[in-house]
Amino acid sequence: MNNGILKKEIFKLKQELHVSIVAHFYQKDEVFELADFMGDSLQLAQWAAKDTNPYLIFCGVGFMGQSVKILAPQKRVFMPKIACCAMARMIDVDYFDQNVMLLEQSGIAKSDILPVTYINSSAEVKAAVGKMGGFVCTSSNAKKIITKALESGKKILFVPDRCLGQNIAKEMGLQSCVMGDGSDPKKADIICYNGFCSVHQLFDVEDIAFYRTKYPDILIATHPECKVEVCDASDFVGSTSQIIDYVKQLPLEQKVAIGTEYNMIQRLRKENTYVLSSSKPECPTMNETTLQDVYNTLMSIKEGRFENEISISEETRKWAYEALNRMFEI
Repeated sequence: MNNGILKKEIFKLKQELHVSIVAHFYQKDEVFELADFMGDSLQLAQWAAKDTNPYLIFCGVGFMGQSVKILAPQKRVFMPKIACCAMARMIDVDYFDQNVMLLEQSGIAKSDILPVTYINSSAEVKAAVGKMGGFVCTSSNAKKIITKALESGKKILFVPDRCLGQNIAKEMGLQSCVMGDGSDPKKADIICYNGFCSVHQLFDVEDIAFYRTKYPDILIATHPECKVEVCDASDFVGSTSQIIDYVKQLPLEQKVAIGTEYNMIQRLRKENTYVLSSSKPECPTMNETTLQDVYNTLMSIKEGRFENEISISEETRKWAYEALNRMFEI
């Protein structure tokens, strides 16, 4: 079937089966246009948890579908592709435990460590953080969460994104280090796990210099998953939703170069908008989902095969919910 026919069939099956579809900002246009709700990872999970339809198709990456199950275990959640965020794959429970052990070996007692995990992590990692009394955070609320966590007087172990951890530390005037970089973690307020986003690593200060030379009045907006030096050289640093809000309030004649995922940039604003990279910053795992995958998932629901359904053990869900709920309480 061509894309036009596929879309018609998808909308017909959605109505027939009482299925809602949500899509992350980084999805391809053809998939993004199917959604009942679009947003960043936490917005989608919160919306989906309140949705009254019995079935949900989540167009994103694996940890996002898991977040819905953590918040709403009664909902049946399916993913056209259970693609895995590259950053989330950089840490699992074993790596988390190893890093805690390394900190203990450096002279920091486990009781003096409070973990904070970026939402870009598996349910199992969120649960491990929850068991230690820790928090989940997003890129938009990381500063607020870390501020609260520091009230404990403990060292913050921030996983998995070193860039977000370092950027927040610098913004707050705190000392940070990255596990394995040779620094003494006892001297740091925030100890960052050595993970990163492969897309946001594409942006460099040389790209900013290029655009500032070509367009002296241009504004630079970047995501805090970018390198510290890139964020330092930017006019605005914010989460996906915050970048959208920032750019939309700019006059159309104002040139802006954006350092985040390509699909979102292309949809955001057509005039005077540039991609802050010489290569295409497209998230490979976000772009795995196709119209055919969505159609196939709907057909599996109709035929009772229920393919690519997200499931989490109750033990994991309980502790992951603890970490998420601590964020919501703040």
